[in-house]
Amino acid sequence: MTLSERDLKVIWHPYTQMQTAAPPVGIVRGEGACLYDEDNKCYVDAVSSWWVNIHGHAHPYIAAKVAEQLQKLEHVIFAGFTHQSAVELAERLLQIIPNNQRKVFYSDNGSTAVEVAIKMCLQYWYNRGGQRTKIIAFKNAYHGDTFGAMAVSARSAFTNAFEKLLFEVEFIDLPNQENIEELKARITALKNETACFIFEPLVLGSGGMLMYEAAYLDELIAHCQAENIFTIADEVFTGFGRTGKAFACDYMQRQPDIMCFSKGLTGGTMALGVTTCTQHIYDAFLSDDRLKTLFHGHSFTANPVACAAALASMDLFGDPLTAQHIQRITESHRQFVLQLQGQQRIKAVRQTGTILAMEWETGSQTSYFSNLRDTLYQYFLNAGIILRPLGNVVYILPPYCITNEQLNYIYSTILQALQTI
Repeated sequence: MTLSERDLKVIWHPYTQMQTAAPPVGIVRGEGACLYDEDNKCYVDAVSSWWVNIHGHAHPYIAAKVAEQLQKLEHVIFAGFTHQSAVELAERLLQIIPNNQRKVFYSDNGSTAVEVAIKMCLQYWYNRGGQRTKIIAFKNAYHGDTFGAMAVSARSAFTNAFEKLLFEVEFIDLPNQENIEELKARITALKNETACFIFEPLVLGSGGMLMYEAAYLDELIAHCQAENIFTIADEVFTGFGRTGKAFACDYMQRQPDIMCFSKGLTGGTMALGVTTCTQHIYDAFLSDDRLKTLFHGHSFTANPVACAAALASMDLFGDPLTAQHIQRITESHRQFVLQLQGQQRIKAVRQTGTILAMEWETGSQTSYFSNLRDTLYQYFLNAGIILRPLGNVVYILPPYCITNEQLNYIYSTILQALQTI
């Protein structure tokens, strides 16, 4: 019996209508930018397996560091105790993220990193005796699937079943030259009831790889801070080089009060989330009154093995060769954009750093549930490429170790698809 057959007997997959979905592909090993199935067929992982494997699969350096950590300490309760990997990771993170960040709070994934950020902001005002409970977020945003993260994400098919249970959020358009003053005026009108503004900097990932300019986000951050509204940068997706710089916030002059990280944090090896904040926010929780404690935690908070994987990933990320790879992929994408110009089946092309998105023309609106999605997915899978379209939006988000030959194969296959589908 194959892995796929065994799987279908016992497993419920994420984001999958199990009645109609094709059987899952059984993967037995990974190496670099490639995954291999039970028949040893190679698949180029052009989406870094949900955007996490920034250094590629089964990286020997990360594996060695994880194995080393397992021989020393696999886990310890993180309330009342600490350990070297957690301390060192926090120290190193604070050295490379915006310098207004002072404290690191560990969790276990991107959604919970966002939950922590929201709770920090709401409880800040509670601890100070305030009543600010409203949150501002972008239309088409996606911040995760736990309840708080869903609440600050766009209302959609993902949230319909739970809509009456989600707290109130004010959704605004992405900023541009035409609407920036209107958006600032709207924020001012809400300032006395708003706790925070949460955003995906520069790129709205699951919303369709929607991209916008740093200059206008800068203006919104500055305006929120002038109105005493906290700002949360959700860098779960954009962090660790995806946008061409180390972090998307590096494109801006003004920095957020809180930042969220996961995905590339461990190079895709282990589940780990991080929420960082300013000293000012942290200080609001210091009190002789224990009721002002931030009551949030997980059994696996700051797991030593996950922290060791993150430290190894950061070693690789800090290697000058990684920066060269990021620049190489960015430039390669730029050249491919030129090839896509004039293609009638392409409605729009968007690129920021190593992120390249192509919106296919369908004759109707862009939709996550476009029928074109399954056709494209299967076409690329048959060609040995993992591209998981967001409806009719095809995107490339490769590991930094991907070769030029592999990139060119992806590009040529996309061009073939434009002619045959």
